[in-house]
Amino acid sequence: MIQQQGGVMDFRDEIKVRLKKGAWEVEITCSQDKLKDAIETVLSTLDSIQTVPEVKKESIRVSITCKGLIEELWKEGWFATERSLSEVHEELGRRGYHYDKTAVSHSLADLVRENVLTRVGSMRNYKYIQKKPL
Repeated sequence: MIQQQGGVMDFRDEIKVRLKKGAWEVEITCSQDKLKDAIETVLSTLDSIQTVPEVKKESIRVSITCKGLIEELWKEGWFATERSLSEVHEELGRRGYHYDKTAVSHSLADLVRENVLTRVGSMRNYKYIQKKPL
C-alpha cells in the first residue's frame, strides 16, 4: 500500500486500486492526484522482478468513493431537479453501490461545502440540487 506523503489522507478522498500481476497482487490506496505516480512506481518495481509477467489492463480495478459516485450523478445532470437524501441513496443502490445513508449524507454535505450542490429545505428534510453548471 502506498500512502500520501507529507500529511494525513482523508479516507473520503482516497481511491483504492488493486493490481494483479502473475502471483503478485498489490493494493494502492491514495488520493486521486497521486494515483498515476503510485501506479507507475508499483509497476516499475514489479517490472524489475524478472519472474513477474506483464500487467494487463483488465487487471486494474478502481474503487470509487461515495462522493465520487455522487459527483458522477452531478456530471450526468441527475441533480438538475431537487433530490432528497433518500432519492440519492436509492439511485446509488440501483446502480449497485450500497453505501450507508450516513456516508451518502456526509458526501452530499461535502459537495454543498464545495459549492457543487446546494441544498434547500430544513434539517432532516433537505433537497439537493446542482449549483455549478456541468
